[in-house]
Amino acid sequence: MSTIFNPDGTPITEKYERQGWPAITRPELKPPAGWSLPLITAVNRIHHHRLSPDGQTIAFVWDREGLSDLYRMPTRGGWPERLTMNRAPVSYWTDESPQWSLDGQWLAVSLEGQVQVVAAASPSLPRPISSFTRGASSPVWMPDSQRLIITIERDEKSQLLLTDRDGSWPGHLVTTPGDAWDAQPSPDGRFVCFTHRPLTDLNRLDVWLVEVATGQLRELTGTPKVNNWGGRWSPDGQTIAFISQQSGWNEVWLGRPDGEGVRQLTHLGHDVADLAWSPDGGRIACTVNEEGAYHLGLLDAQTGDITFLRREFGLHSRPHWSPDGAFLTFEYEDWSRPPDLYRLELDSGRVTQLTFSNPPALASRPLVKPEIIRYPSYDGLEIPAFLYRPTTPNGAAIVHPHGGPSAQYDAGWDILAQYFIAKGYTWLAPNYRGSTGYGLAFERANYHDWGVGDTQDCLHGATYLSQQPGVDRERITIYGGSYGGYMTVCCLSRDPEYRFACGINKYGDSNTLSSWAQCNRDLRLYSEIFLGHPAQNRTTYQISSPIHQVDQVQKPVLILHGLLDTVVPPQAAEEWVEALRRAGKTFEYKTYAGEGHGFLSRATQLDAYSRMERFLDWYLLP
Repeated sequence: MSTIFNPDGTPITEKYERQGWPAITRPELKPPAGWSLPLITAVNRIHHHRLSPDGQTIAFVWDREGLSDLYRMPTRGGWPERLTMNRAPVSYWTDESPQWSLDGQWLAVSLEGQVQVVAAASPSLPRPISSFTRGASSPVWMPDSQRLIITIERDEKSQLLLTDRDGSWPGHLVTTPGDAWDAQPSPDGRFVCFTHRPLTDLNRLDVWLVEVATGQLRELTGTPKVNNWGGRWSPDGQTIAFISQQSGWNEVWLGRPDGEGVRQLTHLGHDVADLAWSPDGGRIACTVNEEGAYHLGLLDAQTGDITFLRREFGLHSRPHWSPDGAFLTFEYEDWSRPPDLYRLELDSGRVTQLTFSNPPALASRPLVKPEIIRYPSYDGLEIPAFLYRPTTPNGAAIVHPHGGPSAQYDAGWDILAQYFIAKGYTWLAPNYRGSTGYGLAFERANYHDWGVGDTQDCLHGATYLSQQPGVDRERITIYGGSYGGYMTVCCLSRDPEYRFACGINKYGDSNTLSSWAQCNRDLRLYSEIFLGHPAQNRTTYQISSPIHQVDQVQKPVLILHGLLDTVVPPQAAEEWVEALRRAGKTFEYKTYAGEGHGFLSRATQLDAYSRMERFLDWYLLP
């Protein structure tokens, strides 16, 4: 591992530092009966599955043994077989699905910055095919099962290369003036549809096509400041379905490969995702986001009418069709069940669970179903949120803003929340302005406004909690990771009412300008989508940086950060801690040498959760 340095040249090493009250265990406080931190970290997450072309086998990623390895299993159930042995852990929210060749003989997957291929019929060790570059990802097979498209970063742009399963020297599939990703070959292999981001308009995505033989480009969409992405070919190659925000929601649109006949298919007034054409081309499987619950539905490919197959209070994702159209496989999780793989028979509606991730000791625990509530912010904007009420409140409460900000707290599995709820904490997860799932206007309500309106949304979440039964207004904290950690810093720095008794900042930011300069390219562009470029918007970055109000912090803060983080660099945590130290504030600070943006090691999770529990037990409980 390379050494990480502060701007002054001093190395950053794993450390524990405190200023103020030391973190020691309260001996009279015990975990709730039947609960423990080792128990809640015992779930091995299954995700990013892909159905084989013959419909007989599922390949998927399984986070276990400190790795994110590739496995396969029969679609009718059975014991999973391991295909890779050393795939480094990857955060499930940034990982990608393994890709089957059309003949079903090969699987391609990203592993340690390389695209690797493994034989599916007679498994052997994966073989790298992208040694000609670094940072290759997102393999996609051409219909001939010989060639592959891979994504690389070159000249400060994401570009598409064409190679083969033997790792032959690649050629440029397309050269564009911006970023290109999500390649999707047409059924006959003549064209490739992909998503293009022009670097001159970061609030725009387009669906483009390239003719493989000639390199000729064609724009299917092209509207300034509108996102269109995720093109998917119909089985006959005559239509491309894609997602567009042109109506103010993520709705499904259709167009022909020649760019003609572009039209809006759905008018649901909800965000749609996970498009998958049926084998006969008559229907499109999808998921529909309603208030943070993702339902599984079938769209009529002509009329856009939807039939819901499953409308549970949870998350359905990644539907895949069997080749005969008889069944779908999908992933599902909710507040009471971790993610697992399922199979749905379309004629009978019968659902079969294929994997079983929940340990019996955890499955037997009583969990709390969240309520969906809304509360007014400072300007009257209604903020949607998930509220968990404990059976026996202990008087303390936690406001938990999600990361992003372009994301959403949803109806999925959150076992850490359930652990604290079992201890008696009330838990509120606000979807502050800027969150997805509530329409484009709400999603863009924090553009050029980081740390201002969204901070008020979180502060008013504390006000809402203080009015709830079983909550003591003097015993409310804020805890978040990434942008949620930034919200923690903002709320502790910018609240003259001091509504929070303490805060937990997990790999969050405090100075958007210095972080912009030190994070990876994707995150620099991500910041510029919301705030513009600092050369033209220096004041916006200044306003969005709560480090300038560190003197106003009056309550203790716990800071947790990984030293391999390229999203919010570890220097950001060092800068915040240095400011707290100079200002004489009370804090605890722990870094982890082997962790990036998201704590993946079980040992790290146990350590971080233990520190969080001790911190909150001291500052929130009598």
